[in-house]
Amino acid sequence: MNDSDFLYTNDQLKQIAEDTLRYARQKGASGAAVGISEGNGLSVSVRKGEIETIEKNQDKGIGITVFVGRKRGNATTSDFSGISLKQTVEAAYNIASFTSEDEAAGLPDADMLEKNPPDLSLYYHWPIDSQEAVELARRCEAAAFDTDKRISNSEGASVSVQHSHFVLANSDGFMGGYPYSSHSLSVAPIAASGDSMQRDYWYTASRDPAELKSPEDVGRYAAKRALARLNARQIGTRRCPVLFEAPVAIGLINSFVYAVSGSSLYRKSSFLPDALGKRIFPEHIGLLEDPHLKGAMGSAPFDDEGVRTSRRQIVGDGIVNGYFLSSYSARKLGMKTTGNAGGSHNLVFSSRLTEAADDFAGMLKKMGTGLVVTELMGQGINYVTGDYSRGASGFWVENGVIQYPVQEITIAGNLREMFGQIVAVGADTLIRGAKKSGSILIGQMTIAGM
Repeated sequence: MNDSDFLYTNDQLKQIAEDTLRYARQKGASGAAVGISEGNGLSVSVRKGEIETIEKNQDKGIGITVFVGRKRGNATTSDFSGISLKQTVEAAYNIASFTSEDEAAGLPDADMLEKNPPDLSLYYHWPIDSQEAVELARRCEAAAFDTDKRISNSEGASVSVQHSHFVLANSDGFMGGYPYSSHSLSVAPIAASGDSMQRDYWYTASRDPAELKSPEDVGRYAAKRALARLNARQIGTRRCPVLFEAPVAIGLINSFVYAVSGSSLYRKSSFLPDALGKRIFPEHIGLLEDPHLKGAMGSAPFDDEGVRTSRRQIVGDGIVNGYFLSSYSARKLGMKTTGNAGGSHNLVFSSRLTEAADDFAGMLKKMGTGLVVTELMGQGINYVTGDYSRGASGFWVENGVIQYPVQEITIAGNLREMFGQIVAVGADTLIRGAKKSGSILIGQMTIAGM
C-alpha cells in the first residue's frame, strides 16, 4: 500500500486512535476501544451497453466504546478533528453512565490480543478509472448477448472496486490495523423463448484484481445459466433427494454458523443448543476455519476486538468441536472467546468421501433421481426450531441426467435433520465470501409443487 492511496496514512490513524483513548482516560473511563476506518471506491453499471451509473465513494469513520466499570456506551463520528473526538468520547461516556451494568461487558482478556499480527496480503490496489471499468462491464454484458440470440435483454453488468484501511486500538495496549481490498464483476442476463423468460446471474470477486475471471467468461457462464432455465415446469408434491448447487449450498453453511454463534446461543434462539461435542453431521463431514490464508476474502489476523484468530476444526467426524464467540457472547455462556467478533473466517465445508470425479455431473449421478436446487427465494427459516421452507427453482434429474428445469416449488425440511442426512459433498467447490463448499446432497426432503 502506498500512503497516497488514502487521505490518511496508517500512522495518522494510529495517532487519532491514541488521542481518542487519551480523551477517554481523561474523562474517567475504566476502559475504552476505538476503531478508525477509511475507504474509497468506484462502482459502475451498464445495461444494454449504455452507462447507467458511475459512483465514487470516499468514506471515513470512528467508533468509540467506553466502559465505566461494567457499563458500556458507544458513539460514532465521521469528523476526525480533535474537538469532534472529544465530543464523541463524551457522548459514549454519558451513554455508559446511564446504562445498566452488564457483567459480560468489558474489553477482551489482554492475553487473547494479537500483538504481532502476520501480513496476510489482503490489499491489492486496482488502478482502474471509470471509463476502463465501464468497458469491462460492457465486455461482460456483450459476451452474454453473444452467447445466444435468446439472450434478448439484461438487468445489467457492474464493476466494483474498493480500497480500505483501518486501525483498531484499546486501553489495554492493543493497536493494529491493515489495508484491505475487495473487487468484483457481475452480470445478470435475461433469456427469452416464446412465452418463457428467465434471468440468472454470475459474478467473480477477489481482493486481487488479477484473480478475477475474465469479463467474457463471466458473461458467457451467466448466459448459459439463464438459457438452461427456459421453459421451466412445475412438479408434483413428493419426497426425494435434493442436491443444493454450490452457490446455494453455502447458504446451508451460513445457517449452521448462525446456529452455533454466541449471540444465538445465549439468546436461546438456536435450533442447536448445547451442540458442542455432539454429532450433528454424518461422520464423513468436516468444517475447517482457516483465518490465515494469504489473500483470501475471509482472512484476518485478529477479529473486531483485536483477539488473535486461529485455525480450528469446527466440525470433525461430524462432531461440533467449537462455537463462534466474541468476548461478550463467550462471557454470557461462561466460555472463552474464539476470535470471532465480527464473524467467521475462511470456512471450508468438506467430506472425506469426496473424490475427484465428484464434480457436478458426478453428483447428479450420485443422486440418481431427484431435484437440483439452483436458486432459493424467501426467508422461510425458523432458527429456533430449525424448520426450513423456501421457494426454489432448479432442475429435475432422472438416472443422473437433467431432464428439464423446474420452478414455483417449495422445498421443506428441518435443518438439524438435513445436516444429519448429508450424503455427499461435491468436488465442484466454490468460494463465496468467507465460505467454500461444493454442492451438497441431502438424502430426502419434501417438495411441494402443483
